[in-house]
Amino acid sequence: MRYRTLQVIGALVWGSLVAVVVLPVEAQSGPSSSAADRERAWAMAERVDQALRSRWQAAGIDVAPVADDSEFLRRVYLDLTGSLPPVTVTRRFLADPRPGKRRELVDKLVHSPRFAAHMAAVWRRILVPRSLEPDQVPNAVGFERWLEQQFAARARFDHIVADLLTAEGDGTRGPALYYASLEAKPEKLAASTAANFLGLQIQCAECHDHPFDHWKQRDFWGYAAFFAQLQRPADNLPGNFVVADTDSGEVYLPGTDEVVPPRFLSGELAPNDGYGTRRARLAIWMASRDNPYLPRAAVNWAWFLLFNRGLVHPADDHGAHNPPSHPEVLDELTEFFIASGFDWSLLIQTLASTNAYQLSGKGPTDTVPPEAFARHLPRTLDAETLFDIILQVAGQNASPSASGINARILDANRIQFVLRMQAANSREPTRYERGVPQALLLMNGPLIDQLTSPQSSRLLQAVGAPFFSDEQRLEAVFLATLCRFPTETERRMCMNYIDQAADRSSALGDVLWGILNSAEFCLN
Repeated sequence: MRYRTLQVIGALVWGSLVAVVVLPVEAQSGPSSSAADRERAWAMAERVDQALRSRWQAAGIDVAPVADDSEFLRRVYLDLTGSLPPVTVTRRFLADPRPGKRRELVDKLVHSPRFAAHMAAVWRRILVPRSLEPDQVPNAVGFERWLEQQFAARARFDHIVADLLTAEGDGTRGPALYYASLEAKPEKLAASTAANFLGLQIQCAECHDHPFDHWKQRDFWGYAAFFAQLQRPADNLPGNFVVADTDSGEVYLPGTDEVVPPRFLSGELAPNDGYGTRRARLAIWMASRDNPYLPRAAVNWAWFLLFNRGLVHPADDHGAHNPPSHPEVLDELTEFFIASGFDWSLLIQTLASTNAYQLSGKGPTDTVPPEAFARHLPRTLDAETLFDIILQVAGQNASPSASGINARILDANRIQFVLRMQAANSREPTRYERGVPQALLLMNGPLIDQLTSPQSSRLLQAVGAPFFSDEQRLEAVFLATLCRFPTETERRMCMNYIDQAADRSSALGDVLWGILNSAEFCLN
């Protein structure tokens, strides 16, 4: 059956690829933003748009048209919740003529439980980027649940960072996965926290003075000294690692016997006043006004997550050799973020409310430099999100209140899917770099075969009710997967295939299989 599908539905897959390259349950919400917060977010969004428009006009850049409702709806659901909208929500949104419906939707999604769960998954992947192994699942669940609790409570972002830096306990309750993944080594923790929380690539100074920046070897090891008194895994297995401080531990300048005392990256020595652990002193500085790096790095990460490219790119390298593409936008957003009390949710809501975020990803790519943000840059979905939405389309998604990774990694088949798809993950999310093994997993894997079978797909069973016509069934499949109605060409091609099939239900399953294997489905 799948061979026949490749011949007949192949045009659907290829058509989606050309269109894009050239180019669950409803998210429940808590209280929306206050009127004051919404006004602040929208006012800031307007200032961002004005700065970008001025740059486009000065450079004579052709700007992409605004995305249609289908493209925007699918994008904002995936970016803010890691899920697809239900068909009923899609129909209602596409039929709604109100001009303010997009900002209203953003406000709703930012206050949904799925937003907190998705942000937790996003930050877990940033902080622990390597492939998730089966024996790491318990710690990953604990870490992601901990992050989810922080975002659900709308904790200040600087406090989340400080709490991570001072965390204690085992992996079932908190961030032990982060420390275990870096073997609790001072040099690894220094490089990771500097890059992810400060946007500073200092690891080149581990062995010698940085060749392109002002960081010296003593700067690196002075910062690493904050982690020198951490308990090391040693006899603890990584899966059972407990984060705790000891009473001793120093770092030495490589090749010498010189002890390097703890020193903040702003240049000051850490006070040796006996107040708290070294990590506690670092956390105080990290969340203080004396740290100019944290808010800028956080703003740039938020921009990267929504626009798929940072104002500073790569997002974790704010060195002097790598200036931002729009320094005025980064400066103003940083001031806004600080004034908001490091409100991550409000920052995301602001960026998702800009007209720039709503630009289409369709159109010519060679005439618009990506750093101009004059068109949307489509992103390859990460393995876990792709797995989630495949299950969601099949009607087997988990409750939105469940922790994301807990719902994803439940059995060997799921772990295998995520690991095999992660093997092709790229540092550049706008590059589609999945190769033959990943394509075969989607085309011939048992998971996709099961979820596109009329006997096991809840979607196909639901639309198989006798009061639906074949055209209505086809329409529902497109709305459930791509959040749009089929084009006339797609409708005619698919209906011809269904009409000629001996088993119309299986033929509709073949259409669903073709969509799940299309580039359009695998991008945001």
